[in-house]
Amino acid sequence: MLRFDLIIRGGRVLAAEGERVLDVAVRDGRIEELSPAISASATDEISAAGLHVFPGLMDAHVHFNEPGRTEWEGFASGSAALAAGGGTFFIEMPLNASPPTLDGPSFDAKKLAAEASSLTDFGLWGGLTPDNLDHLKELAERGVVGFKAFMCDSGIADFSRADDVTLRRGMQIARRVGLPVAVHAESQEITSRLAAEIASGGGRGWPDFLASRPISAETEAIARAVSIARETGCSLHVVHVSSSAGVEIVRRAREDSKQDVTCETCPHYLLLNETDLMTLGARAKCAPPLRSKDENARLWDLIREGAIHFVASDHSPAPPSMKTGDDCLKIWGGIAGVQSTLLSMLGREGLPPARVAGLIAERVAQRFRLNRKGRIAVGCDADMTLVDLAGSTTLKSSDLLDRHKFNPYTGRTFRGVIHRTIARGSTIFHDGRISPGKKARLISPHGGAHD
Repeated sequence: MLRFDLIIRGGRVLAAEGERVLDVAVRDGRIEELSPAISASATDEISAAGLHVFPGLMDAHVHFNEPGRTEWEGFASGSAALAAGGGTFFIEMPLNASPPTLDGPSFDAKKLAAEASSLTDFGLWGGLTPDNLDHLKELAERGVVGFKAFMCDSGIADFSRADDVTLRRGMQIARRVGLPVAVHAESQEITSRLAAEIASGGGRGWPDFLASRPISAETEAIARAVSIARETGCSLHVVHVSSSAGVEIVRRAREDSKQDVTCETCPHYLLLNETDLMTLGARAKCAPPLRSKDENARLWDLIREGAIHFVASDHSPAPPSMKTGDDCLKIWGGIAGVQSTLLSMLGREGLPPARVAGLIAERVAQRFRLNRKGRIAVGCDADMTLVDLAGSTTLKSSDLLDRHKFNPYTGRTFRGVIHRTIARGSTIFHDGRISPGKKARLISPHGGAHD
């Protein structure tokens, strides 16, 4: 009898061809067979009866801040929280690590740090700034998934804003090397002027912070990025869109102009709003900021309509000392939520499990050409998470595995219980406990693994 390394038996598998009760057989870290009843034996067998088997969550937007600012998070704690939330893969942003990922040596240092400490496979973004245009090609050769640019000040001194000339030149290079550019889309002119005027008038509260970063600052920047991408022929991805108007600009560019442009949103723009910022304070500060309850509802509608390509956490932690103070304009922004992304998507009307699987895995893999990731299909990496949709999870601070546990969702009850996370056939999380799996690998576009 054929012997596999692992067989997961009897779960409701969200496979590439739809949701079915299947056995999943794994050998050498890959899915080798999917069948209603696999008769062969395996070294390890897991019963998934009554559970849904999702592809492992792929978080395309995290700041684990290593090397250089590991006290903010780090690959060990960040990937542990990801695994506890059903995650098996992340793409690390080029900042807030120090140095940021702007050239070959900084890429190499980050890759080594992730390989040494991460529980899961990973990808890396390269930066796009006025200071590193000559290094974009070497970053592409090393295997970045794309280049990240800030259209407003990043808040980090060693990661400069990309003005329009820089963005245009960077997009020209990105098009030549066949990679997308991702933009943090907020207008520097609008946000800086409003913040200065508000501060000069003594504004220091949360309503003042919200007023300093209006939706118009986001939509103006998105429209400009779309225009430059159209001119250069570059593939564009807009990160953490907070407004329905921003999504509509992306949708029109894709549908009317046939541009290769996509966007993501985050759980905090779906679940939290301006009122929550007043209550939660610094743990709910981010940029773009939280919007209205009506915007929450519109973004959910746009997800159901397929206008938002996927959901990512934008996990961006910092030490608690940076999240305190009397001036809300100056308190460090960034929301820590890497452990609850999958839970946040479950139980929504009009979003069946198969749609959720696409939003948290398959469409991420497609966007960044990670060919062996994101699907439960023969030949793909055996990255899966087993979820009880009949249960519920109340997120407690004691359950959080990220470094600072400064999470805006603490105390919230979600539909579903994440029982087990499996990365390349090895269990890395089971019923509240983390365990080491296979050595983490860098995954590059087209599915290439760098061992």
